[in-house]
Amino acid sequence: MKNGKIGVFDSGIGGVTVLKEILKELPEEDYIYYSDSKNNPYGDKNTDEIIKICDNIVQFLLDNNCKAIVIACNTASAKAADYLRKKYSSIPIIAIEPAYKMIYDYAYKETTLVMATKGTIESEKFNILYKKYDNGKTYLLPCIGLAEKIENGDKEQVRYYLKNNLEIYKGKIKNVVLGCTHYPLIKKEIKEVLGDVNFFDGSPSLAKNLKNILRQKDLLEKQKGNVEFIDSRMFKKEKR
Repeated sequence: MKNGKIGVFDSGIGGVTVLKEILKELPEEDYIYYSDSKNNPYGDKNTDEIIKICDNIVQFLLDNNCKAIVIACNTASAKAADYLRKKYSSIPIIAIEPAYKMIYDYAYKETTLVMATKGTIESEKFNILYKKYDNGKTYLLPCIGLAEKIENGDKEQVRYYLKNNLEIYKGKIKNVVLGCTHYPLIKKEIKEVLGDVNFFDGSPSLAKNLKNILRQKDLLEKQKGNVEFIDSRMFKKEKR
């Protein structure tokens, strides 16, 4: 489907961090960014709920001429990506993943903190990844409610949350895996608590992977480079 758009969706504003990396690789494509703030946060929802929500979003994006879909939410990727790829097998669906393998590749001997939603950390997909690449020096932190606080834009609430939850890791951690696309938005605040840590997230790798897949499928296109932003709160009903 040449001349189609690339659909990117997340449970809120966090996926903008993924879109930013995609735009570096593919600046001349057209995009729809779907922020599902109506159903935010995903991290505390069960698998069936998340699959239903994501299925509605993907159908909406396909109805709006999208040739590829990017799941810019780690929780949605962990719980819904396999289902969506089977149902929409003719459409490239690229999913963000926590960048834990990068620790194995580049910082295996260093102590690491994985920050992610409860849903991501408890997911089968993440646990397979974690067990495969575990360096024996990793702490897993389910950051319940953090994405929602970031979404609300209250920096003081975010700082209070981070101080209460990260203080015990100060001086112990060299690397932080940002396992939720909201978290790159608060790198500065994380460093205020943990000090000069290194950050790892999956967005740059996803962007390169998306470009390669579109090239392989002959779907790369030079268009206007427009980005259309849609917030789910503007709809009275989800697409069924």
